Amino acid sequence: MTARAIMVQGAGSNVGKSMLVAGLARAFADRGLRVRPFKPQNMSNNAAVTADGGEIGRAQALQARAARVAPVTDMNPVLLKPETETGAQVVVQGKRLTSVSARDYGGVRPRLMPAVLESFHRLARDCDLVIVEGAGSPAEVNLRANDIANMGFAEAAGVPVILVGDIDRGGVIAQLVGTRAVLSPADADRIRGFAVNKFRGDVRLFDGGIAAIRDHTGWPSLGVVPWFRDAWRLPAEDVMDVASSPGGRFRIAVPRLARIANFDDLDPLAAEPEVSGEIIEPGRPLPGDADLVLIPGSKSTIADLADFRAQGWDIDLRAHVRRGGRVLGLCGGYQMLGREIADPEGIEGPPGRVEGLGLLDVTTVMRPAKRLALTEAHHSASGEPLSGYEIHLGHTEGPDCARAWLEVEGRPEGAASADGRVQGCYLHGLFAADGFRAAWLREAGTRSDLSHDATVEATLDALAAHLAAHLDLDLLLSLAGEVAPVRA
Repeated sequence: MTARAIMVQGAGSNVGKSMLVAGLARAFADRGLRVRPFKPQNMSNNAAVTADGGEIGRAQALQARAARVAPVTDMNPVLLKPETETGAQVVVQGKRLTSVSARDYGGVRPRLMPAVLESFHRLARDCDLVIVEGAGSPAEVNLRANDIANMGFAEAAGVPVILVGDIDRGGVIAQLVGTRAVLSPADADRIRGFAVNKFRGDVRLFDGGIAAIRDHTGWPSLGVVPWFRDAWRLPAEDVMDVASSPGGRFRIAVPRLARIANFDDLDPLAAEPEVSGEIIEPGRPLPGDADLVLIPGSKSTIADLADFRAQGWDIDLRAHVRRGGRVLGLCGGYQMLGREIADPEGIEGPPGRVEGLGLLDVTTVMRPAKRLALTEAHHSASGEPLSGYEIHLGHTEGPDCARAWLEVEGRPEGAASADGRVQGCYLHGLFAADGFRAAWLREAGTRSDLSHDATVEATLDALAAHLAAHLDLDLLLSLAGEVAPVRA
């Protein structure tokens, strides 16, 4: 059977493309189709590690889970990981290729299309349906030349497009009709239908709006999707989508680092009924009544450590520790908690050494080889098993590593202060394990009442049912085009 493919593009950024693709993947998988998600180019520091030792955007890992398959690097062949305000690391088919400025990326991008198409066709060989997610908006016609993320990919791969607008932000008619107006005729012809997402209220009130869009574009409507209230239960890819979760008596404060990375560790904790998670934005002090300050991962640890100090958070953190509060540093946050970070080869900037926060008696040396691994571990205190992933530069050692609180494949992992109230480790994703999370929270003075994996699965099922009720899935499937075989 020849695979078919359909591409979901947005009339703007953050219209809900990733969530829609996840829901569609689960809905069509439930129909017995072999579904694969695909995103030609993603920009995110929240990456997932695949079994073959590569990294992809976390949204594609969630979409793979929705399709009930393991994530592979071909699902996101180009991943851009911002390192500075104007530059990013370029990861191709799971491996770092180079680091470039935004200005120079335009020259690199055309060379990436062969890898993108190779990954797409490799996926298509083993499935019935590929659901492709665009990036940003095709209306950014200034970026059309050498595009690999939206219409450039759709043209090269011969994939028809569905355009999605976000009514919650207002102006959805202008979003969709305006996109049609600025596209070239050839690109506009690739769009076979449209949908409206994030509607609040009675969708019948927008019947006139649907008619207006249809009349101005000639595209059929696939439907209006009401706001999905349980979206917060699914892992977020963008830190701006991580909402604080008030309610529980155990309060966790998470400083939002400028280059925050791999913050999916927060999801299982924030979902706990007994836990109240709060993202602390720059310009605000760390709250004095927090039970735990969690310092998350960072794409550029040394730069984020400087920003941490510039916010005065280092002073707040020391006061928090004096009051008996707990601190947990994960990956980059773990490195920050030590006495020193050395970067002799200038991996993150000019070669040199910087003083850490000094809450753990450890030192970190940055090394050019990145560790990427899916990892099985045990919690030393409880013996509870857990799974996670490592994605970091650098090696950390020192006296406090003698109080490692995890065991990873037979070796100690992490470090803790003498009183056990300050901890750090390199393992991401560890709190998804229900038994470990319950044991760790019990040590911290609270309890766990949540089955995380069951919650995520139930939410994906609910999302699929939500889309099936409000989108014409039969029409969408009929609009998918056959994937042309690769010519030798």
